[in-house]
Amino acid sequence: MFFIELATRMAVTAAFLVAATAVAERAGPFLGGLVATLPISAGPVYLFLSLDHDAQFISASALASLAANAVTGLFALVYILVAQVRGALASLALTLGFWLAAIFLVRSFSWTLPGALALNAASYAVAVPIARRFRSAQFRPPRRRWFDVPLRATLVAVLVAIVVGLSTRVGPTLTGMLAVFPVVLTSLILIFHPRIGGPATAAILANTLPGLVGFAVAVLALHLAAVPLGKPAALVLGLLISIVWNLTLWANRHRGW
Repeated sequence: MFFIELATRMAVTAAFLVAATAVAERAGPFLGGLVATLPISAGPVYLFLSLDHDAQFISASALASLAANAVTGLFALVYILVAQVRGALASLALTLGFWLAAIFLVRSFSWTLPGALALNAASYAVAVPIARRFRSAQFRPPRRRWFDVPLRATLVAVLVAIVVGLSTRVGPTLTGMLAVFPVVLTSLILIFHPRIGGPATAAILANTLPGLVGFAVAVLALHLAAVPLGKPAALVLGLLISIVWNLTLWANRHRGW
């Protein structure tokens, strides 16, 4: 029964990712970036975690996710810069290497809410202005290859299996950091960079940064609301914040960041 339940969770989350990245393929850099920053993978992961853990665990995990979200912003920035001059494998290897090293460093601290907020503020104060000039690029939806959908599904399914399987053994901090591993951004890099080039793929990630700020607000709401409001209300609140934030960015896209 455990493996049936885990397989179901993996399949549901993979379906979300495949659908969302398919939309991103056809929407262009701006809308594609906004779609990529919706809680496509983290949302289902937290939903399944809430079935296995109490509100205090979810709140503590969300605080760790908030700290890790600052690293995700820098992950996107590193890729944006490296992809201008390097190929797909080198760009992804350097970017993932940076994420792992940064997460290891972040995990070594005991984060408070003010500290996690300050880390996000510093990260995006650097990343958003630098990435702004890379947001526009020639973009044509690539022709889908046979392994694209299985690749996306496998990436997020493995993430779900790791996070859910380890959550009872590693505690809320590492669980929260793994829950926001940039699986959607990694999937976009693997799919787009070999076919449309680094600068065009970097344009998509450059457009994710404002959305990632909204994701930080959503995770903050989950952290603060999980205990007093309960897990279901906190999860819905976080989802609504993320959706409303991205809709606001879309409505004000000509004013932009």
